[in-house]
Amino acid sequence: MTRISTQLSAVRARIHAACRAAGRPPEAVALLAVSKTFGVAAVQAAFDAGQTAFGENYIQEAVEKITALRHLPLVWHCIGPVQSNKTRLVAEHFDWVHTVDRLKMAQRLSEQRPAGLPPLQVCIQVNVDGGPTKSGVAPADALALAQAVAGLPRLCLRGLMCLPEPAPDFDAACQVFNRARLLLTDLTTQGLKLDTLSMGMSADLEAAIAAGSTLVRVGSAIFGARHYSA
Repeated sequence: MTRISTQLSAVRARIHAACRAAGRPPEAVALLAVSKTFGVAAVQAAFDAGQTAFGENYIQEAVEKITALRHLPLVWHCIGPVQSNKTRLVAEHFDWVHTVDRLKMAQRLSEQRPAGLPPLQVCIQVNVDGGPTKSGVAPADALALAQAVAGLPRLCLRGLMCLPEPAPDFDAACQVFNRARLLLTDLTTQGLKLDTLSMGMSADLEAAIAAGSTLVRVGSAIFGARHYSA
């Protein structure tokens, strides 16, 4: 588990270097450790190394970890697709959801968020490059969805998330990520108070930070390669 601590330090150094290159303060970009498929011990090791925000894709697996680690001051982000039959689990256990891409999902999350918990922090997922296999609302429809989500009582709209197709090089990645930044700017000019741009992962966090990301989602560079069940 010392490997996780070492790799976490290396990722933080990459973030700081990317911020310096972009002329941004290091504190402008938060790190979300993506712990999907890794167990409680791996999350504990990352926490021991100073990491408190964790991202999960698989709802049931995440709920088990959240429950087991409830004694720790962790912040849990749902960054995977949310099926209709899983919205209650997300609303009851997570602090953030990055993948809101339709109003019906947001309405269910708002209705099912327990009154004793703070509002659920949400990002709207936008398909900025039109990738045929990617989820997310079309950029042209983002404003209408954002305005509707912002009006729901148990949610707090924070910004946008994107997961574009892999780009061939740094400049191409920056161009795609810039679309998300410009869209966020457009939404704020319409009166929406947004502060989060969730984009960038292990392979492309430098380009995302250059384009204005405020939160990078990093898994394999921290925890190692994932091994999925057949």
